[in-house]
Amino acid sequence: MTVTDLARRCGLSRTAVLYYESAGLLPPPPRTAGNYRRYGEPHLERLNRIRGYREAGLTLSDIRGLLDAKGGGDATVVLERRLAGITAEIERLRSHQRSIFQLLKTKQSFRRFKMLTKDKLVSIMRAAGLTDDDMNKFHVEFERSAPAEHQEFLEFLKIPAGEIGEIREWSRKGK
Repeated sequence: MTVTDLARRCGLSRTAVLYYESAGLLPPPPRTAGNYRRYGEPHLERLNRIRGYREAGLTLSDIRGLLDAKGGGDATVVLERRLAGITAEIERLRSHQRSIFQLLKTKQSFRRFKMLTKDKLVSIMRAAGLTDDDMNKFHVEFERSAPAEHQEFLEFLKIPAGEIGEIREWSRKGK
């Protein structure tokens, strides 16, 4: 099969297939007389394993280790490590979420902060150790779990309506 055929069968882009090949995760296929790549079933099986590991959030390094190990490697150890990392990240985000929900608990007490703006809140969150990625994850979780409150929160920060729309849009997409 061609690179495009292989990509379609795996639900990936042609570029992704070529990237995995260039990264050494997918062995180079034989070529036709016209120098076209010709992939076979072993490539399809390996690419499906790569895709599955990527969907689980494994790094390319971990995937390479699993694929290069004799007998396919022990994925259990790597997957358990990934699961522990995800669990810790979720708990960290939930802690941030609880803190912010505590701030938002009552509208009356929250309204006392008339001078709280987007810039001021970002400054506070950075001082608390949150990165841009952490703040993006916060918006994604806030939008997922409490969309109406997320809207109200963004309005309270006096963020322009157009920017609120953009924040909520990428939050819904999980970016």
